[in-house]
Amino acid sequence: MRYQDTVSPIPVSPIPVSPIPVSPIPVSPIPVSRRSFLRGAGVVAALPFLESLAPTVVRAGTKVPVRPPLRFGIYTVTGGTVIESWVPESTGELGKLPSILRPLEPHKSELLVLSNLSQSGRSTGSINAHEHCAYLHLTGVDQVGKVDGKPRAGQSVDERAAELVGQESLLPTVRMGYAGGETSYFFDAQGRSLPVERDPLMAFDRMFAGRRLVAPNWQRRLGRSTAPTVPAESRTYDKQVVDLVLEDAKQLRTRLGRADQAKLNEYLDSIDSIERRVQRVQERILVESLDLKDPGPSNPHAPENLPEDRAASQRFVRAVGRDPGVHAEYLRVMTDLMVLAFQTDTTRVCSLGLGSDEALFPGVVTVGYEHHAHTLEHHGNAARVEDADPVAREGCRQIHAWYSQFFAEAIAKMREIDEGGSSLLDNTTLLYTSYMADGGHGRNNYPVLLAGRGGGTLKTGRHLAYQKDTPVANLYVELLERLGDTRGEFGNSRTSPKAAYDGRLPGLV
Repeated sequence: MRYQDTVSPIPVSPIPVSPIPVSPIPVSPIPVSRRSFLRGAGVVAALPFLESLAPTVVRAGTKVPVRPPLRFGIYTVTGGTVIESWVPESTGELGKLPSILRPLEPHKSELLVLSNLSQSGRSTGSINAHEHCAYLHLTGVDQVGKVDGKPRAGQSVDERAAELVGQESLLPTVRMGYAGGETSYFFDAQGRSLPVERDPLMAFDRMFAGRRLVAPNWQRRLGRSTAPTVPAESRTYDKQVVDLVLEDAKQLRTRLGRADQAKLNEYLDSIDSIERRVQRVQERILVESLDLKDPGPSNPHAPENLPEDRAASQRFVRAVGRDPGVHAEYLRVMTDLMVLAFQTDTTRVCSLGLGSDEALFPGVVTVGYEHHAHTLEHHGNAARVEDADPVAREGCRQIHAWYSQFFAEAIAKMREIDEGGSSLLDNTTLLYTSYMADGGHGRNNYPVLLAGRGGGTLKTGRHLAYQKDTPVANLYVELLERLGDTRGEFGNSRTSPKAAYDGRLPGLV
């Protein structure tokens, strides 16, 4: 099994930002080229998004509680799990956690373990079992396959989340990790596979190059009744050219046939989308400039173990599958980048596709002589657990317990980040799972764990067992609703042959 490398984004020059004095009157213009914004709109980093020490703001004479935004994170690893070492023995309040989840013991009050969630979607075309599981993983659709040799599925839950809340942060969504090739998890609204950034240094530069990591004054941000006004004087030559093009295009429309008018309308829509994105970036930079003068309580830091340069970062990535020590550092730096992206409101939707079925685990696996994850997965799983090789199954258990410790580290860091009376973890929903239910390509009873209180919308510290083979898509409906989705369905939550609970998951609150 081979994995495709993804193409890293081209670095861009950071946009210079001049500090703006804090003042009740309109802020001064920042003469930044519109072309620079167009070039950097998709890659400029945000400054932190944190509350000030005051817990309320005054609006219309009434104090309103200050609440940071809800973030949604996905932390998914390969190989499924060893179910008897993952699912707690009883439902209700979490007691002693099973061995794979044991690293999370200090944080069990922040966890929701969900069992009996499954995928029922079929495969069409020439896709293998790994691709079948991967394409269903975050889409939960009825059918997946390939078209002209390229993966096709439904929209993945992270992309739908980005549609709902992505415009509120600088980057709608961030996807990082080893996922790709046979393990394509992320799909756009047309069902097309999306790339993932493997290189941690490139991921960091895309989000933060040339920018200061400063905690903003969250109370002041929420206290504004409207977005800051971008002064007319900042209308640059670039903007004037765009306006002229739009004016000419609109005049041209009246002289075109119906087919050409449709094409022109698509062009104008795309230009309008860019213009609105540029406007939001300009407004965001004005707000962030104020935060430089009066930051919030938290102090963000770049990951300490980032590679020094691009060549070192590429060597780092290539060594992940061969050396568990390097693999561990990779998991840590990617996890730190996710935490930093949330802490700074660079994005409110972040997905980590981590681990590798092709990785070697000497020292992590301490039984038998086999250290290759893929081999252990196949020998350690069977239609009946008693038919599996017990030594290989124990090796799989050790690998999954090893993965859990890095998720536990992420939770610990997010619990410590102050957002002005609540923690970053309080205001986040983290989904910890795998693209397969088990290493034998199983799709029944996935490992599913939620961490964080979802801004008060989740009651944690429990194990909930649902009806056998309840669609995973039901969970995605619940998570998306907490981000503002009103559709009430996702994937095959209502169309699965195993449909249950009217497409929902009761008991999460």
